[in-house]
Amino acid sequence: MTKVVVLISGSGSNLQAIIDACKSGQINAEIAAVISNRPNAYGLERAENAGIPALLINHKEFESREAFDTQLQNTIDGFAPDLVVLAGFMRILTEGFTEHYLGRMLNIHPSLLPKYPGLNTHQRALDAGDGEHGATVHFVTPVLDDGPNVIHASIDIEQTDSAATLATKVHVVEHFIYPKAVEWFAAGRLTMNGNQALLDNTPLPQAGMAWADL
Repeated sequence: MTKVVVLISGSGSNLQAIIDACKSGQINAEIAAVISNRPNAYGLERAENAGIPALLINHKEFESREAFDTQLQNTIDGFAPDLVVLAGFMRILTEGFTEHYLGRMLNIHPSLLPKYPGLNTHQRALDAGDGEHGATVHFVTPVLDDGPNVIHASIDIEQTDSAATLATKVHVVEHFIYPKAVEWFAAGRLTMNGNQALLDNTPLPQAGMAWADL
């Protein structure tokens, strides 16, 4: 069975979606641990409620980004995971850390990548006058939000939408596409080769598989 470690910084709603998918049998995996860099992250409580080891590594207790990432990597490797899942983990990771988990670390980003890497994605989509927005699951590489895309889901932007309403809509679709990507990886169907994501050894589109096409 695939062993997964999940990294969080906040409420852990995507973590909960993955926990539920593991419990239902959709994902053939075990979440070995949940690690947060923030002590007040509600996701730690979600992990404890599910009987999953919940660990805190407070980034504020480290003198440098490198020192934090070294401790984080050593802690993760203690669980010997097959996959590391970033579920609202609000840290820019060092190159050495991302290289260590290359091809076995996933992230979810609240935009239709390659549009709007980084922060404030909902407001940026509104400011650009976009007609659609969404979320993308991608493999993590040293360049922020630039790894090969795996799967995305789109939502329509209405005239009445605000950054807050878009965030709510995007969260809904995130909870479908992230478990699906983890499901594919756990089943041995999803891999990374160079800068390309493959599903069943077939290269995925640059934007990733569209949720609407599944």
